[in-house]
Amino acid sequence: QVQLVESGGGLVQAGGSLRLSCAASGRIYSIPVMRWYRQAPGKQRELVAAITSGGSTSYADSLKGRFTISRDNAKNTVYLQMNSLKPEDTAVYYCNADVAYWRGLSRYTNDYWGQGTQVTVSS
Repeated sequence: QVQLVESGGGLVQAGGSLRLSCAASGRIYSIPVMRWYRQAPGKQRELVAAITSGGSTSYADSLKGRFTISRDNAKNTVYLQMNSLKPEDTAVYYCNADVAYWRGLSRYTNDYWGQGTQVTVSS
């Protein structure tokens, strides 16, 4: 019913930048919150940043100043601009969203995840 598709990952040298995108599709009514998580090898998945439909943002303390989350509500898309990348930023980055959607004439809410996009930062 609803899909989240990420793009923009890749290999970058330390100090470089990448911009991730995540587009939601389906019979969407609203997306109150969109988030980015990441999971490095051997580590737990951690929250990177979140943004509400009104534009309020929050970040993991360790990433403030280097990462910026934004969204385009008209496109149901969330972005993550990552600057001054470090080797320790290497991880699979996942998009997550609380989505209200239509099924028939009824509205439902569910939590959705993208498939993940690999970000590798070389030293």
